[in-house]
Amino acid sequence: MESAMDYHTARAFLEWQVELGATEAILDAPVNRYEAPAQKPKPQAEAPVVPVKKPEVDPVQVARSLAQAAGDLAALKSALAGFEHCDLKRGARSLVFSDGNPAAKLMIVGEAPGRDEDREGRPFVGRAGHLLDRMLAAIDLSRGAEAPQDGVYITNILPWRPPQNRDPKPDEIAMLMPFVQRHVELANPDVLVLMGNIACQGVLGKRGITRLRGEWAEAFGKPVLPMFHPAYLLRSPHAKREAWADLLELKSRLVGKE
Repeated sequence: MESAMDYHTARAFLEWQVELGATEAILDAPVNRYEAPAQKPKPQAEAPVVPVKKPEVDPVQVARSLAQAAGDLAALKSALAGFEHCDLKRGARSLVFSDGNPAAKLMIVGEAPGRDEDREGRPFVGRAGHLLDRMLAAIDLSRGAEAPQDGVYITNILPWRPPQNRDPKPDEIAMLMPFVQRHVELANPDVLVLMGNIACQGVLGKRGITRLRGEWAEAFGKPVLPMFHPAYLLRSPHAKREAWADLLELKSRLVGKE
């Protein structure tokens, strides 16, 4: 066994290490820097966190349940106001539900509210609405008439204004159609008029108003007459002749039901 290092030898080694730049003792025992380091055990992978998915809600089914539970028009309006699955509601100022006489024999379904309708909360009150009033007056009908045979009841496929008056999207139409169907059931008109492509798409599942207008169909157990939207007539005055023919056909059908 080698004897312990004497004082002078130890000091000589210490001074030598200081000259090499060693200024601080870190470990009590020497470390072999050439020895391969022991491999550390690999950390076990943590189990992935699986987010809990909320059950998906079918807006159409929710709308159908709310609409069927409504026993009258006031309840239907309240149910529609409480429907939270349509983003259009967040950007609209008003819920545009209806106008006119709910007991009228004629019910008109339009497309969606515009700026004027959104501001007043009633369908067909802008330029298109004024033209509609003149069209109805030409066949002795009015939304303000008290007698059912002289009155008109008006609503829209959508109760909220789409941004920038864009066309409603198919999913928006689909989720609101249960309310429209229940609206027709509760009002129970003799005749239904669909004004414009969006109304035809929602109720009949068809588009192409120039082909559909003037041709009777059936929906919700009611005779249905597609017609040009008054806004289209304002842009295309040449179509007023066809619109007048449709009005006469409508009047003939209503008189026949008296």
